Amino acid sequence: MKHYIILGKKLFPICRSITGKGVAQTLEIIKKEIPELKIKKIKSGSRVFDWKIPPEWTIDDAYVKHKNKKIIDFKKNNLHLVNYSIPVKKILNKKNLLKKIFSIKKQPSAIPYVTSYYKKNWGFCVTDVQKKNIIKKYPKNTKFEVRIKSSFKKNGFLTYGELTIPGKSKKEILISTYICHPSMANNELSGPLVTVALAKYYLKRKNSRTIRIIFIPETIGSIAYIKKRFKDLKKNVIGGYVLTCIGDNRSYSYLESKYGNSISDYCAKQTFDELKLKYKNYSFLERGSDERQFNSVGINLGIGSIMRSKYGHYSEYHTSLDTFGKVVTLKGLEGGFKIAKLAINKLINLKLSKTIKKIKPNKNYPLSKFICEPNLGSRNLYDLISIKNKEKKISRNLLNFLQYADGNNSLSKIKKYIKLSKTETKNIFNILRRNQLLKQI
Repeated sequence: MKHYIILGKKLFPICRSITGKGVAQTLEIIKKEIPELKIKKIKSGSRVFDWKIPPEWTIDDAYVKHKNKKIIDFKKNNLHLVNYSIPVKKILNKKNLLKKIFSIKKQPSAIPYVTSYYKKNWGFCVTDVQKKNIIKKYPKNTKFEVRIKSSFKKNGFLTYGELTIPGKSKKEILISTYICHPSMANNELSGPLVTVALAKYYLKRKNSRTIRIIFIPETIGSIAYIKKRFKDLKKNVIGGYVLTCIGDNRSYSYLESKYGNSISDYCAKQTFDELKLKYKNYSFLERGSDERQFNSVGINLGIGSIMRSKYGHYSEYHTSLDTFGKVVTLKGLEGGFKIAKLAINKLINLKLSKTIKKIKPNKNYPLSKFICEPNLGSRNLYDLISIKNKEKKISRNLLNFLQYADGNNSLSKIKKYIKLSKTETKNIFNILRRNQLLKQI
């Protein structure tokens, strides 16, 4: 796996986002590793269930200057800029500048990773040491030059990579990883690196089932992919995994599918047990990556997530401290590759029951109107600027309810799944109904 550390360090400085040159550049480098990879595009503005593919973002430069000296410089670290920032050219006083600067007080040496994909916004991210230095060094009436050289292409594209490894059976194992985070080693590059290694491994083998591997931007990428291949996914996918945060050597983690009883769950847990590896098992309520979409109402592929330290559960997560050596190690990647490979092997060779019992939805039970998560941000039900550890609890409760509103669960049953009181569950139900996110079939 030494080669993959080198590959990761090559990919590390690229400024990736959900669209744009960084994603395309990353995929071209991955394609050199896997020539069979197909790079595909979906037009900006395309409707994908309750979402639209956003305009393609390009960033050339961004900085804050005082007297021609850059005090914040995107070119020194691409995390210095709020991802998807709009173009800016203005002079700001100290007070107004500080309103647009993000830092983490509890991690004074870390630059936070902040995004604003679906709301026009801008900002800069610095270490708390840097922010305090600005506060201390410059007088109240100091003027700063702010420049963000970005653009949005309405006729642009969302770009993703897809690899199909044909097996004896058309039944598929789906492996998904994301390629939209800039300059973070575990919460970005570990997933693609392990996935590239797995692709090379399975391309050399004769597999009893087909393996489909996708490199996508998180959330909007999985929603768009499901929209594009919905019928085929429903017909052929028997299980699979999201691979993310799989490169550190601290722990092992598994996040279950929605009901915790899919064959993907069975194969992953059996693998951990057989290898006698201690691991932390997380319920679907603790989800945060593309397993949200692959298990959503109307698609429900029973996908789990295999990780080392789970996203959000290690201190360097979503910061500039998430680096190779400090977080991602050779042993970490080797362990991630081994557990993923063995779990996938079990899925490939698992004998399936020929009879699958179909449950008819109850006409009196809540049912989400949407396949995949709906866009809560467009309804002012979700924060449109993403900051570490600042997700609103109400947003999480709304999404939890919608996941289990699949026409098979009464309010009483949903209450148990999402672990809320009867009153809280009823309130959530009423909010969703007022916002026309539910129907009763």
